Amino acid sequence: MAELEGLEFGKSDFVLLDEVTMEQFMENLKLRFDKGRIYTYIGEVVVSVNPYRQMDIYGKETIEAYRGRELYENPPHLFAVSDAAYKAMKRRAKDTCIVISGESGAGKTEASKYIMQYIAAITNPSQRAEVESVKNVLLKSNCVLEAFGNAKTNRNDNSSRFGKYMDINFNFNGDPTGGHINNYLLEKSRVVQQQDGERNFHSFYQLLRGGSDEMLKSFNIQNDPAAYVYTKEGAAIATSNNDRSSHKAVMNALEVIGFSKEEINSIYQILASILHLGNVQFESDGESVQIRGLDAVNLISDLTGTDKEIVSKSLLYRTVATGGGEVIEKGHTEHEACFGRDAFAKALYERLFGWIVGRINAVIEVKDYNPVLHGKNTVIGVLDIYGFEIFDNNSFEQFCINYCNEKLQQLFIELILQQEQAEYQREGITWQHINYFNNQIIVDLVEQSHKGIISILDEACLTVGKVTDTVCLDSMDTKLAQHPHYTSRKLSPSDKSMEFKKHFRIRHYAGDVTYSVEGFLDKNKDPLFQDFKRLMYNSANPVLKEMWPDGQLSITEVTKRPLTAATLFKNSIVALVDKLACKEPYYVRCIKPNEVKSPVLFDEARCRHQVAYLGLLENVMVRRAGFAYRQHYTRFLQRYKMTCEYTWPNHLMESDKEAVEIIITQHGFQDDVAYGQTKLFVRTPRTLFTLEQERTALIPILVLFLQKVWRGALARMRCRRMRAIYAIMCCYKRYKVKAHFWEVERRFANVRTMADYGRSVEWPTPPAALSQFHNNTVMWWARQIVKNIPPSDMLEVRAKVAALTALGGERKDWGISRAWERDYLANERDCPQTSTSFIRVSKELRNKDEYSQVLFSGFCRKVNRFNKSTDRGFLVTDKYVYKLEPKKQYKVLKRLPLDSFTGLSVTSGVDQMVALHTASQDDVLLCVQRGELCPNQDRVGELVGSLVDHFTRSKQAHLLH
Repeated sequence: MAELEGLEFGKSDFVLLDEVTMEQFMENLKLRFDKGRIYTYIGEVVVSVNPYRQMDIYGKETIEAYRGRELYENPPHLFAVSDAAYKAMKRRAKDTCIVISGESGAGKTEASKYIMQYIAAITNPSQRAEVESVKNVLLKSNCVLEAFGNAKTNRNDNSSRFGKYMDINFNFNGDPTGGHINNYLLEKSRVVQQQDGERNFHSFYQLLRGGSDEMLKSFNIQNDPAAYVYTKEGAAIATSNNDRSSHKAVMNALEVIGFSKEEINSIYQILASILHLGNVQFESDGESVQIRGLDAVNLISDLTGTDKEIVSKSLLYRTVATGGGEVIEKGHTEHEACFGRDAFAKALYERLFGWIVGRINAVIEVKDYNPVLHGKNTVIGVLDIYGFEIFDNNSFEQFCINYCNEKLQQLFIELILQQEQAEYQREGITWQHINYFNNQIIVDLVEQSHKGIISILDEACLTVGKVTDTVCLDSMDTKLAQHPHYTSRKLSPSDKSMEFKKHFRIRHYAGDVTYSVEGFLDKNKDPLFQDFKRLMYNSANPVLKEMWPDGQLSITEVTKRPLTAATLFKNSIVALVDKLACKEPYYVRCIKPNEVKSPVLFDEARCRHQVAYLGLLENVMVRRAGFAYRQHYTRFLQRYKMTCEYTWPNHLMESDKEAVEIIITQHGFQDDVAYGQTKLFVRTPRTLFTLEQERTALIPILVLFLQKVWRGALARMRCRRMRAIYAIMCCYKRYKVKAHFWEVERRFANVRTMADYGRSVEWPTPPAALSQFHNNTVMWWARQIVKNIPPSDMLEVRAKVAALTALGGERKDWGISRAWERDYLANERDCPQTSTSFIRVSKELRNKDEYSQVLFSGFCRKVNRFNKSTDRGFLVTDKYVYKLEPKKQYKVLKRLPLDSFTGLSVTSGVDQMVALHTASQDDVLLCVQRGELCPNQDRVGELVGSLVDHFTRSKQAHLLH
């Protein structure tokens, strides 16, 4: 049974109903529709209810959820049946088929699209180009066939007016390699006449509303369907399809499939010809019939590549051969001319549709396939065919369609019964006979040789003389009077729902259908005068010529009567049934919930009728015959083993079958089951639901238990991982510390013998754990070096340290590598002529101002506020700054207290500019001059270091006091 759906959504499989009654079936179907569950199983059959809205259940995530899964593992879905058919084909190399049935508007076409979409999505994972090409053609063929074979009806905006069976060929890898399409009973009468509220085929409106101006002009047609007799009935009818965008999609699909531009143009030329043909009008003067205006005839001639006179002649006369071989021309009556025109239009469209299908088949059919080289070629067939039809006026088309459904229903019941019986025999379970309605009697009523309705119709069509529909009805009444499923007004005079000489009724498996016999013979003969066939065969258009090979025969050569439409259809349906019977079938049964296309309305009476004629209740009975549910022992054990202490989490029995027996015995269900060879058979759904309820109650407990165990396992894994990480970190840290000390030892091994005591040795980068220790070590090492510096050099060292701190790397060269002398004016090497005079002045100033230390002295160039510069000497002491005149024996020109300066500024370049800032903003700007013996000597750093060191020590002394 399907998982992941609660009981609030009803039973996901009708087999699990408590009682198999129509009431319970409908109640479950309605509940699931109301809850948005449009799919339900009957075993492996999918019942699909048209939701009349877009549903987000067909995307990539859904495809992945159903890929390779069993039916019972996910909620019911089209994809589940598609995957089951694909798995059977691929794993067991069996040909399979998916039969989609239901009435018009039930969603058959959409279902076939989704099946094709799923098969395309799960195949060719390696993206081989040739396989992708086949998939694209198969998918695009749907678009083309819908345009030319579908129409807007009162029941459905996109109703398929033909039956379609598509074989998809697969190689041994399960990739599509080709295919073949069969079409059945195109409703060609729609070309010339539609019921009220319905349209002609989509292709006409797509051409008129979506064709380019250039195309329409070349065909001499206008973009107004109301201008043409065959399309004016549907011109104003609204539809959910966009004709303009659909036309573009069809043109693109034709190109992808491989139609040439000339072939595409020919297709639409033929459509335009049919439109012009519908506008041909006739008039009679009592003796002969003429065409009213030849404009339409001339256009038809141009579009079909035929002679104008021969076109007119074919519409007005027909050529017949007498018994003596003489050929004569027989003129039409006005009625015959109109009938011939419409028959020609229908035949043109039917031949066009058949040619398109054949052209698609020529592209997708497998060519040169060698089973020895490529392995067995397996097939999945998809059948999308019209469902049972009951209209107010049922004609020949409905008769054929309903006969087709009788044949398919017969096959459906037979195959389901065969499958069930074969499974029971394989498993060693006793088979019980099942009573069901066998519709062979109805099939025989229609198709039996010499006695069936088709034989009676054919006999009437072959009879020489004037045989009417009424005469044919009398013949059926005579021959079928005793048949329990046939009646007419003549046979049942009291039944006033039928008319004399017009109606007959067949009691189908789906219900009684009353048919109108009017037009039966004409539609069965499907008459088309040979003149039209020869006209088209002699066309200059090669596509048209290819469509009419039977036109090459002359009138005297045409002797054999063609098979009637009913016989042709019967033969094709018999061949289809034979083809389906040799495949493993899967079914999609589509149901239309209401007539107004509402997504919320569930018309119970309407749905009940469809359930009845689709035989769904009988299907449930067949499936439930004796046993409602069966499952492989392994899968049953996997699902329910938690309900028994002896099988959870794993059993110790010799086989899964014994473990399943223990589960059943512990719950007391041994009288409600049977044990097959590989499967367990459960008789009543109640047993299964009891197990399901117990399983549902246990799952939260098991989930919590598994979560607890798993969380504990995760925590233990994390703990072990963290311990391992910390152990590795500790070992690595110890190694890094040791490695650092080894490197320090290596680098500083010989520093005692170095002149700078290792000051030039670069320290290795320490690990993060030793960063503080490294800083302390460096400071300690620095103190060791400093201890060895003579006291006389300490003043210079402090000044250099102060300069280094103050400049902070902003100035590239500031004299750190040379010895600082400070008092350069007193140095005889720097000032040999004036040093004596300066020393004398310096002593006088020391005595006068009582300063204790010269911080700096030297020559400079003074710049005043007027941008004039003069050479001066300057002396910086611990109390004052003096400006001196070197040319006048170092006369003091100005004296400023040292504590009046608030700061100084220097540049980052190599110049010697210094700005001394004062509190009164009377700054002093000077350029320190280099020594004569050392012209590249930088003295700015020395001045900065001396001043910063002095102020720093003064501040520290002040703080101590």
